[in-house]
Amino acid sequence: MTSTGRGEVSAREAEVLEALGAHLSNAQIARRLQISVRTVESHVSSLLRKYGVADRRALAAVFEQAAAERAAAERHKAEGHKAEGHRAEGSGAERHGIGGHRAEQHGTEQHGTEQHGAGGHGAPEGPPARLAGLPAARTSFVGREREREAVLAAFETARLVTLLGPGGVGKTRLAMVVAGAAAASFASGGAFVDLVPVSEGFVAQAVATALDVTERPRQPLDDAVTERLGRDRSLLVLDNCEHLLDEVAAFAVRVLDLCPGTRILVTSRARLGVPGERTIPVAPLPPTPEAERLFHERAVAADPDFTADPALVAELCARLDGMPLAIELAAARSASLGADGLLTALGDVLRLLVGGRGPDERHRSLRTVIGWSHDLLGEDERALFRRLAVFAGGFDLDAAVAVTPGGDTSEVADVLGRLVDKSLVVHLRGRPSRWRLLRTVRAFAADRLSGSGEEAEIRERHLTWATAAAADLESRLPGEWRDGGWRDGFDAVADDLRAALAAAPPGPGERPHRLARALGHLTYARRFLTESLRHYTEAARRAPSPAEAARDLRSAADGAHAIAPSGDRAFDLLLAAAERARDGDDGDGRAIALASAVVTANRFSAGFAEEVPYERLCGLLDEAVRAGDSGDPVVAAALAAAAAWNAGPEKMNPDAALARTAVAAARATGDPVLVSAALDAVCAAETTAGRLREAHRVTRERFALLAAMPRDAPRAAPEIVDTFTMASTYAVATGNLHTALLTARAALDDDLLGHHSYLSALNLILPLVLTGEFEEALRHAPAVWDGWERAGSPTAGWLSPAVAAIALAHGLRGDEHGFRFWRARATQVAGRARNHASFATFVDARIAVHLARYGDAAALVDLVFTDFPQGRYQTYARAAGAELAVAAGLPDAARRIAAAAEGNENDWAAACLARATGRLHGDLAALEASVRGWERVGARFERACTLLLLPGHAGEGRAELAALGCPPPPPGA
Repeated sequence: MTSTGRGEVSAREAEVLEALGAHLSNAQIARRLQISVRTVESHVSSLLRKYGVADRRALAAVFEQAAAERAAAERHKAEGHKAEGHRAEGSGAERHGIGGHRAEQHGTEQHGTEQHGAGGHGAPEGPPARLAGLPAARTSFVGREREREAVLAAFETARLVTLLGPGGVGKTRLAMVVAGAAAASFASGGAFVDLVPVSEGFVAQAVATALDVTERPRQPLDDAVTERLGRDRSLLVLDNCEHLLDEVAAFAVRVLDLCPGTRILVTSRARLGVPGERTIPVAPLPPTPEAERLFHERAVAADPDFTADPALVAELCARLDGMPLAIELAAARSASLGADGLLTALGDVLRLLVGGRGPDERHRSLRTVIGWSHDLLGEDERALFRRLAVFAGGFDLDAAVAVTPGGDTSEVADVLGRLVDKSLVVHLRGRPSRWRLLRTVRAFAADRLSGSGEEAEIRERHLTWATAAAADLESRLPGEWRDGGWRDGFDAVADDLRAALAAAPPGPGERPHRLARALGHLTYARRFLTESLRHYTEAARRAPSPAEAARDLRSAADGAHAIAPSGDRAFDLLLAAAERARDGDDGDGRAIALASAVVTANRFSAGFAEEVPYERLCGLLDEAVRAGDSGDPVVAAALAAAAAWNAGPEKMNPDAALARTAVAAARATGDPVLVSAALDAVCAAETTAGRLREAHRVTRERFALLAAMPRDAPRAAPEIVDTFTMASTYAVATGNLHTALLTARAALDDDLLGHHSYLSALNLILPLVLTGEFEEALRHAPAVWDGWERAGSPTAGWLSPAVAAIALAHGLRGDEHGFRFWRARATQVAGRARNHASFATFVDARIAVHLARYGDAAALVDLVFTDFPQGRYQTYARAAGAELAVAAGLPDAARRIAAAAEGNENDWAAACLARATGRLHGDLAALEASVRGWERVGARFERACTLLLLPGHAGEGRAELAALGCPPPPPGA
């Protein structure tokens, strides 16, 4: 326990605090600690009280500060003291100085596990060296000291190390031990990823699952992974890569390029061929006591009374070429054959292989031993053994029964147990119990299945099981969505569901279609967004009817909005859905798809490579009207929305009256998704008319609808993504900075948008800077820029305001270099886009006022009074421009103030214009009104600057600026 001054922090609370420091959501914390979300919420509330802070971000800061202090103390200790008392497993990592920290291994030698969290210590003691997915060893580890030392030494100079050797030689086990020993040296943790069950195209999903990261809008899964690994020290183990060499190589290169602190340990039968790769051969155990000890320990595990002449054991190990898997398989038979019987039986089998001891011969000897062990099985054991080869990954008892013709649960369980006893099947202990075949053993079993004459039937059974398993997981989503309980079940079978679909006969089919559609749903809910879109389009190809295909394509279109809030891909998918609906004589489905395409082309036009001509959209809308039954509420709502958005040739400019008609039609359906989409048309119309307060009110109405929207299916994705963005945007546009901050912070905790993504910080930066919370805003700056670069540095006008705001924070804090640096970046990311340029011009005007830079004032004032498309930040620019006209002594200053004030609906701008009026006329009442205005919006910096202009209040203003870390403006400003 640790005291905070307001109560003791329990061990469980310390674990929750650690997870908050890792910026996990409540649902993720619940999964990690295996407690309910409600219990997490209770612990968070308790921690808020005990630490006396306002929100979970402040708690994260508490953890980060303690972690930094702990790391500093450890560095100091490492510099002043020589490490002593090496442990057997930890000594290698310590002697080689990985990370400059002592690598301590808690727990048993073979497990290589660490004690996570604060344990009984209460307060956090630094970042945990947590290697997610590191398997718990079931048996002791024997030998390999030289190889362990070689890997740890290689990490001193190489960032990619590959353990190279044939199947069954012990690469995975060696990687487990090395990772366990080195984990404490990697402050950011990492993951151990088993790629055996992973099919081509799913490496990123496997790593993301291990790291518990997900895809976000505008952030592909690869980017989410590299963001999680970050720039600090992380360890990524990629086990069994030989069947995915090209994909793993490309993935490794990307991680190494973008995550300079990450080390990658690979196990494979072949090199990746990546520059800088260091290979460490893993050979069979030499004819030493190590091999004999391995045999003896495994034989005793099979028969506690096992004894044998050491010379006999040595000869057995030599005959088995020192291959660990072959030794273990032979040892498993010792209970029934004894050492003498083993030597005799194996002698006959292996005599045919005499004549070579190269890698190929050793692999052949291993397969021969597997075959020998297989031949000793009973017929029921052989049958189940070969049938289990259809599983790409682990399986439970029900799955094993499902692929067994006429299978009885008790009989299958009995046979499965016997296969485990003979080391041909591995028991993965847990709840529920699961089993798997090692890769080399599974390859042998697959050969036997191929030659059995029953492969087609068994694969059909596997497909049937997969379809049923996916349906069961879908049925669990509504009740388990909040606490994420279904996710563990999905992760356990995901590779097999994918493999079953890939192996299904080509073309339409009822079960492949059901499985593909379910995978689209499940992977979307799992937030593998791009994969979800692929499954929905695959479902459309496999659909038994055109109407079903149209439904799948509409789901794919919705999912496309979640991947990137833009419209071109969604537009094409909707048109394809309309065609399939026509093929199926589904007029209403065709009308809805066409109307949705028209709305998409207008509402999300910024995401199109080329604008869709107005005439074409009119034609599509006419087709929709002719195809559908306007008496159907959903069809009527879709047509009304399309009519509103397509009222004129200008995109993103719906007709106000038609928009309100569309809202009424949507309300008649009772569907919050349709209502939100219609309300956005009203919001856009109000913005065009300059009624920002009304647009803000409507957006808040949309925000209130989010709670009623389904989160597990993609149809709500466009509204969720757009509503969070627009709610914060319009709050800023009206100067309602408190609401903007609340909304942006809510987005940080949202499951779809989430705090893992750099994008989630964007909406937070503007209100932070405008309220003067520069330090917090600047903490987000590196992550925003790193995330943008990881995304390929795309032209992104939507990113420009946040980057310009970072420049503003630097400039107001007196950092000229930082201002110019980030201001140039704002121009870089904006490209040719002008719809967000009004905020950048506001920044230029505000800096010119603050630093008394009046040389180009006239030209800059003219620029800020230009009409910008969708100029939601134009009120800021014009208010700052009017004040610049006053400060620079421009003759039209009064006219500029009047022009900026006309129709102004922005509280920040109103306070700024009051200050400009006070400066122009020496009006103290106006300056006092300005101070009150800044207080209402919470703009501490601007309030302080205004106090400097009021007689008798300059001292208070300077003190406030000093508290914010800002120098006072220069004379004349």
